[in-house]
Amino acid sequence: MKFPFRMILNTLLVLLIFIGLQLYIGWNMYLFLSSYVSDISIFVLGISLTVVSLGYAIGRIKWLGPVGRFIKVIGSYYFALLEFFILVLPVMDLIGWICHLAGADSKAYIPILGWATVALLGIFLLRGSYNAWSPVVRKYEVTVAKKPEPGAPRKYTIAVASDIHLGNIVGNRYLAKLTGLLNGLKPDLTLLVGDVLDDSIEPFLRNKMSNEMKKLSAKYGVFAVLGNHEYYGGHVDRYVKEMSEIGIPVLRDEVVSVAGGAIYIAGRKDLTAVRMDPEGRLSVSDLLTPLDHTKPIVLLDHQPYAFDKAQEAGADVLLCGHTHRGQFAPNHFITKRLFELDWGYMLKEKMHVIVSSGFGSWGPPIRLASRSEVIHIELTLTEE
Repeated sequence: MKFPFRMILNTLLVLLIFIGLQLYIGWNMYLFLSSYVSDISIFVLGISLTVVSLGYAIGRIKWLGPVGRFIKVIGSYYFALLEFFILVLPVMDLIGWICHLAGADSKAYIPILGWATVALLGIFLLRGSYNAWSPVVRKYEVTVAKKPEPGAPRKYTIAVASDIHLGNIVGNRYLAKLTGLLNGLKPDLTLLVGDVLDDSIEPFLRNKMSNEMKKLSAKYGVFAVLGNHEYYGGHVDRYVKEMSEIGIPVLRDEVVSVAGGAIYIAGRKDLTAVRMDPEGRLSVSDLLTPLDHTKPIVLLDHQPYAFDKAQEAGADVLLCGHTHRGQFAPNHFITKRLFELDWGYMLKEKMHVIVSSGFGSWGPPIRLASRSEVIHIELTLTEE
């Protein structure tokens, strides 16, 4: 087996950058706090910052119990703060350097710059929290040129949610908001496009979230697919069983025919299955080729990759999530470059593609330049 030099070097590089950022942030904190506490301990400050910055990892230690869950929540918020620090602190330090060159007293300008930083971070967190906890419903009207089955509906209302991330932060109260929004659309179909769980299934079981999840209802059924986070949690089979027991099939490279055989719902395993599922996952062509292509095919695939292959295989509507649209700025510029479509709608030849920014959040419940959402699709079939 080839020794993974490159992986080790990349890991060390990321670790060094992370340590460097914490030293930089800690130094700025020390300067600000020293304006008010003359004998502040660098050691205590360093240990505190280390625990917070590693809180998300520390909190995953099972034997820590409720304390660990609390540390994990604090650590998750630090993910957002870290990025905001990276954006704000260099600007404040530049202003401070200019003040220093101009001969200003550091005892005067450091507290002002410090409180300005605190105010900006507070604004970012408040606005980001509002965007994360106040979901919107986005409506898309799509038309598929396929003749309806005799006696079957010509129009279908489809309710869609992705990236719910149920766990220690996103819990039953927010889940109740989801069930209310989706059921309020009075859908013919409700589709969950992966990452229903944040990772571990333990909070889902401990808080009996299935009791709220089973309130989801739709005329022709509720269906789900796996996301990468269900695989990361390592309890895929248990999750599939729990969902099945409340009447929500999780489609793993499977197709169901609904509305009396008038429409297909095809669900792919997540791309993570290539690495973490011994059986891998079917190609989209193998999944869709056997179907009757005179009928509309709605494909669920958590990660928005390879649109061309899905279109060539005969999908009429492709539903994805995963990206969160970067979740908080300026990450949306990165996701926009990484994916052919990181959020919203596009027409790929004759295939309608919709990528949701997601309903929940990974890590901190913070969104900037992104918004929690559910999708309302009005699907109309027309004569070819």
